[in-house]
Amino acid sequence: MKPGDIVLIRFPQADLKQGNLRPALVIAISPSRYPDLLLALISSVLHQATPEFDEIINLSDSDYTATGLQVASVIRLGRLISVQSSVINARLGNISPERLTRIKTSLINWLQKK
Repeated sequence: MKPGDIVLIRFPQADLKQGNLRPALVIAISPSRYPDLLLALISSVLHQATPEFDEIINLSDSDYTATGLQVASVIRLGRLISVQSSVINARLGNISPERLTRIKTSLINWLQKK
């Protein structure tokens, strides 16, 4: 796995109950000796997108086909989780390096807000 990959995982629900298999984006890999992955939930429910924060992947986007997603989707940057790579069920595809840079910039800006 590498940053920018889209994977399938049992992403926990907000109340920590076990969720269904869902796509998620690998944002980063921990620099520690334990290579945990930082993931963001991907949802097909586009109206849940937070404007100017979440990233929408449209069918017309140049990297859509490479994502392996079946429908337009939103990368929900407020729904993050850190997991061991062993819990990944499959790799679906990947996003463009430019999109990954935008996502990381959005997260950095969010975390730096006072």
